[in-house]
Amino acid sequence: MAAVRLGFVASAAVVALAGAMLVGTWGAGGGTKDHGRGTPGQATARVERLRVEVLETLPHDPKAFTQGLEMAHGMLYESSGIAGRSAVTAGRPGAPPTRRAALPAPLFGEGLTVTGPTLWQLTWQNGVAIQRDARTLAELRRVPYQGEGWGACHQPRRGRLVTSDGSSRLVLRDPRTLRRTGEIAVTAHGRPVERLNELECVGDTVYANIWSADRIVRIDADSGRVTGDITVPPLLSAAERRRADVLNGIAAVPGTDQFLLTGKWWPKMFRVAFVPAE
Repeated sequence: MAAVRLGFVASAAVVALAGAMLVGTWGAGGGTKDHGRGTPGQATARVERLRVEVLETLPHDPKAFTQGLEMAHGMLYESSGIAGRSAVTAGRPGAPPTRRAALPAPLFGEGLTVTGPTLWQLTWQNGVAIQRDARTLAELRRVPYQGEGWGACHQPRRGRLVTSDGSSRLVLRDPRTLRRTGEIAVTAHGRPVERLNELECVGDTVYANIWSADRIVRIDADSGRVTGDITVPPLLSAAERRRADVLNGIAAVPGTDQFLLTGKWWPKMFRVAFVPAE
């Protein structure tokens, strides 16, 4: 799995863009296979088709193998991966980070989410999650984490974290201990949606980046039903794509209906809106 996720898959992402919108591809691809069933009636439920409208282009660190992205406290928090180069940073969007904390090898940084004065940073296959001070990024403690860490986001009104592991299921966790409290099977048209990766919680809705595809899905976090399917066009030039990896990073801009999007080793970040597809 490590070799697959670390490889340059920019060309694969282009192929995925062409076919990913087809209903028949929902269950295709990598990740842990999951054959859960959807809620009765989901097979006929409407999935809204959306597209990305770019509002602003911002610089992004091309050395960051982006695994998690989130806005909080007026700051953009980013977790990056690869053992020996993993880190978490904080700063204004589009500006150099003002704070940075490195993860020592062999830790491989993954998703992150802010929970008030602290944040959680997941690791991929190291079996631990790290709690940090959200202001200084200082490590506060490590807790055991069962399974692979991929994406994470916080639903404070529901008192829970939502996490992913590359399968079609979202795992619910206690935000204080990361203890598993439940799980949600994610489906579209009654079929499992695989490869759920980086997550962003907006109220009771979860946005999930589909690993290795230029797609984001909008999920009802109660039923697990996909309510929106977002097409992400090629945002980088051909030359930039040759040096970059896949789309992976979605952060809601507080107080707006806008988002920040970026990817692994991307030199740019984009402020966007999700609008109805024509």
